[in-house]
Amino acid sequence: MGRTLRELWDGTEATIGGWCSIPSPFSAELMGRCGFDWVCIDTQHGVIGYDQMMPMLEALSITATPAFVRVPWNQPDHIMKALDAGAQGVIVPMVGTEEDAKAAVAAAKYPPVGMRSWGPIRAAFDVPDYSPETANRRTIVAVMIETPGGVENLDAILAVPGVDAVYVGPSDLALGHGMTPTLAPTDPDHVRLIETIVDRCREHGIVAGIHCDSVETVHRWHARGYGMFTVGSDAALMRGAATAVVAGAFEGSREVVVPATGQYA
Repeated sequence: MGRTLRELWDGTEATIGGWCSIPSPFSAELMGRCGFDWVCIDTQHGVIGYDQMMPMLEALSITATPAFVRVPWNQPDHIMKALDAGAQGVIVPMVGTEEDAKAAVAAAKYPPVGMRSWGPIRAAFDVPDYSPETANRRTIVAVMIETPGGVENLDAILAVPGVDAVYVGPSDLALGHGMTPTLAPTDPDHVRLIETIVDRCREHGIVAGIHCDSVETVHRWHARGYGMFTVGSDAALMRGAATAVVAGAFEGSREVVVPATGQYA
């Protein structure tokens, strides 16, 4: 049995997660068997609906790899249903205010901490002593800081009890500040925003995470203090490997045009 998300978060080492945007239990199981510390099922920008998310969580259970779900939006129904289905944590997009962060935590936690409704239809399967108290302790809440409001209100967001991690979407962070979306920032203002976020997280004792385009970018941000990483997605990794095979099969004699989709966060 692998470690739970909470056990990972209570540790001191950095974690690397897999990212699923393909609606496939087989893809989820494959990602879960690759050695990632955790895997996130993306129901915001991936093409995954609730009916696909459920069997993907079941597939990840086989691998003993704990699962996040990035929910479509900061709504109680999205958060509660993902947790009821067996996700050990949620990544909540576009959190821009203290009130947004409080709402995310409230939806993820049972009373008296929050307002989560009782119905752990699948969540209780692997937890012999499942109770509101154990679930509240076990569940990880990561809020995405990717808007001007999120940066402006960062200290208030980080001070909300129950926020376990901040996850940076570099592309939306850039877009919202009038810059070109990218996962490999070179614009000094973009870099400064990303560095500001990790500095504030460290001051508050909150794990800072970020989506990356490559292992080199992971090394860059790990050295700067980030501790939670993802690289690309199942779709982006498959496309990159497949196009490299096509381009290399005839020693570069064939031009391969790679679509610009799939790298986001």
